[in-house]
Amino acid sequence: MNHIHWYPGHIAKAQKQLKEKLNLVDVIIEVIDARIPYSSMYKTTSELCPNKPRLILMNKSDVSDKNYNEIWAKIISEKNNSKVIITSLSNKKDISNIISNVAALSKEVMQKRLQKGLLIRPTRTMVIGMPNVGKSSTINRLVGKSKTKTGAKAGVTRQQQWVRINDKIELLDTPGIIPTVQDDQNQALKLAFVNSVGENAYNSEYVAEKLLSLLNELYPNEIKEYFEFEKDKKISLETVAIKRKSILKGEKPDTIRTANIILSCFREGKIGKFTLDRPENYGLI
Repeated sequence: MNHIHWYPGHIAKAQKQLKEKLNLVDVIIEVIDARIPYSSMYKTTSELCPNKPRLILMNKSDVSDKNYNEIWAKIISEKNNSKVIITSLSNKKDISNIISNVAALSKEVMQKRLQKGLLIRPTRTMVIGMPNVGKSSTINRLVGKSKTKTGAKAGVTRQQQWVRINDKIELLDTPGIIPTVQDDQNQALKLAFVNSVGENAYNSEYVAEKLLSLLNELYPNEIKEYFEFEKDKKISLETVAIKRKSILKGEKPDTIRTANIILSCFREGKIGKFTLDRPENYGLI
């Protein structure tokens, strides 16, 4: 299966559910993956939540190429007219920065409420993003162990639970999962690389081979050094399997096992810190 696919019906349902949740909030926190900042950003978020202020978190910066973090943050901020914070969620200052930015974004929201004759209340926010970009981790870090749920709100489905972050901010305790698109196979591959696509949607050997090829193009020295290859040696799924002595009966390379190891090592940052989206490839610089 050399094609990454999803089911359109599931995507439509997910979009509908997400939009219903977004109607409940004042400020949106969108999380993207710093390794693929362009590919992990939903291109029509503004259509799902028009006129709602958005804070964008470029997460997993601890495993991305630091040389591209600031470049991408600037591009994304300008393109979306939104504040972008580069984070790995490991720094307490990052969490404080997120909270202060949500508070700043909510001032305009609360001003509009006053103009409509409505009372000031805690700002309601929600964390959204593609699968596995760090939405749940963001929620957990924002909430902390000492915070408590405030219960269902009037007019809100009872399953929607809000958590008080401080006196001025409440957070929906379930992440909004942005449905992944399927019309761009290049984007789909990159989402598969970082584990934002379910394993049933792709062939691991195909994806690992494509990842090796891209890394060899963008980071040839790092990838060959990690797998201990000579500079002129061809790196592929099969040659990596042979190099690691991952051999099946009949002297056949175990490409399935090797593919899973390669994907796992990349996702954990063991091979190196890489950014696979390049601004010039999208005409952004």
